[in-house]
Amino acid sequence: MRVVLAEDGVLLREGLAGLLDRFGFEVAAAVGDADALTTAVAEHDPDLVITDIRMPPGFTDEGLRAAVELRRANPGLAVVALSQYVERSYAAELLDSHGGERVGYLLKDRVVDVEEFADVLRHVVAGGTVVDPQVVRQLLNRQRDPLAALSAREREVLGLVAEGHSNAEIARRLVVSEAAVGKHVGNILSKLNLPPADDTNRRVLAVLAYLRS
Repeated sequence: MRVVLAEDGVLLREGLAGLLDRFGFEVAAAVGDADALTTAVAEHDPDLVITDIRMPPGFTDEGLRAAVELRRANPGLAVVALSQYVERSYAAELLDSHGGERVGYLLKDRVVDVEEFADVLRHVVAGGTVVDPQVVRQLLNRQRDPLAALSAREREVLGLVAEGHSNAEIARRLVVSEAAVGKHVGNILSKLNLPPADDTNRRVLAVLAYLRS
């Protein structure tokens, strides 16, 4: 079973590689950033990708975004995200990909048995799904917040809409074009699941969602 491992910490990367080798996995490549992960997967065509979430250069969600793109290009690729954090921005998209088959999201600090960890990896490669309960709880909390899907800029625009400003005034305040504001507003309405309707004012409903949140 061939594995590509992505982890920016040298000691942890080497330790994981040794652990995988001990349990019969073949580590085809062990890399330290998301770009190298993408390159290694293209080169080695692994059965499994194990990736950290936060890696260079930004240490935000580079590994998770790379995992999502890899699954998008190859839905059958088994991917296990292994992190200290629950990065909610792309976690749901990763877990939803390809019907949730052959995917996992584990928290490093909660892996306490190496044999069990190896079994989890085999289970994912065999078609299973493994998600740490803490990840599940945080994703459920995200789903309860109607604004969770909005970007920081979209939240800013919606806040100005809630203050009663027109698109033109919002554009002036944010120093962007009015067309850009219109696009943000359209994205907000779409993400809040507010389709056009004759008997409702979607901007008002979006503001109400903002105030509740």
